[in-house]
Parts: sequence; structure tokens; C-alpha cells
Amino acid sequence: MLIGTEAVRSELQSAGRYMMAHGLAWGNAGNISARTGDDRYLITASGTFLGELGDDDFAECTFGGLTFPQGRKASKEMPMHRAVYEQRPEIGAVLHASPFYSTLFACSNEELPSDLFVETMYYLERVARVRYCHPGSEELGAAVAEKVKHANVLLLENHGVLVYDTNIREARMALQTLEMACRMLITARSAGVSLAKLSGETVQRFLNHAGYKPRREWEA
Repeated sequence: MLIGTEAVRSELQSAGRYMMAHGLAWGNAGNISARTGDDRYLITASGTFLGELGDDDFAECTFGGLTFPQGRKASKEMPMHRAVYEQRPEIGAVLHASPFYSTLFACSNEELPSDLFVETMYYLERVARVRYCHPGSEELGAAVAEKVKHANVLLLENHGVLVYDTNIREARMALQTLEMACRMLITARSAGVSLAKLSGETVQRFLNHAGYKPRREWEA
């Protein structure tokens, strides 16, 4: 269910503060958005600091890329946010950031497993890689559009991560789960600890029958 623009702005401000306070964002890197209508969304403006988002640090954009009404310049990463909303009508929020451990994985060829514990089974159910494209380019938007229907977390190679979900809260939880899982994996490998994965049968039984969250639908 869509909520008003003012409420969306307030939730995005809270999300920005949370991300900064929990090491999910740094400096002026990262941009976040949330849907405000069937064909528009509110996104952080260019050059903003996620930890201190003011009321005028946003731009409301249509799918055509126009600001509504005319106001701040939208983040240059608008093309990939738009790609998510256009391809996935059920998505209500998109978070782009470069958390330390998640970005290490994005800069590597390592596989990120989703079969470690409950939260990874759900929030990291499908993780895909997006080839490197220059930040803010239409090429990056097109590369995201190619993968967005097949995953709920995208590792942007040599760039960062893109996480999206039905609302801001769920997207934020997915981002934090992603960073925690990457941190656990890197720490375990550094310490020589082997992590025991759950079986594929167990994962599917959880996703289909546990009732933990509604089952996602995927394109083949």
C-alpha cells in the first residue's frame, strides 16, 4: 500500500540515519528511494549525506526521469532505481550503498551463499551480479534491468550493492542481513572456520512452508 510523499520522506530520512549509524553507508556514497505512486518515486538528491537528510534533500521523479515538481537534482544513480521500479511493480523501496564487507564481495569473484541461517534464506534468497558499468550511466540502468526480475539483491561489480523490497523497512533489513552475512563469511575464512550450510531441501522447505514471509515469485 502506497503512503503519502511526506511519510515516505520521513521514512527515508530514518533509513539514511540508520544506514549511517550501522556502518551500511559512509561519506556521501549511496542513494535511497521509495515509491510514491504507480509511476513515480522519491529519491535522494545529488550530493546528499544519508545521515543528515533534510526535507529538501529529495527529488520526486517520474519513470520518464522528470522531477515532479521541479526541484533538487536527483541522484545520478536514478537510472538503476528507475529500472527496479519499472520492472518490479511490487517493489516499494530501493537502497544503494557500499557497505565494507558487501562491497568486498562485489569486488571479488566469491559466491555469496544464502543457505547459512534463517535470515539469509529469506533476505538473500537470490543474489545476482551486475557487470561493472560507470555509476550513474544509462548503461548501468540497463544492466540492472536485465537482472532485477531474477534476484532480490544485486552485487554491482567494483561498485557496491543494490537491495530492494516491498517497503523501506524490509529493504533496510535485507541490506543489514547482506552486510552481516558477508562479514561472517570473511571473518570465518580469515580464522580458518568452515561454515556448515543447510541442505537445498531444507532451504526450499523453509521458503515454501515456514510462513516466515510471503513466498516471492520469480521469472524463470
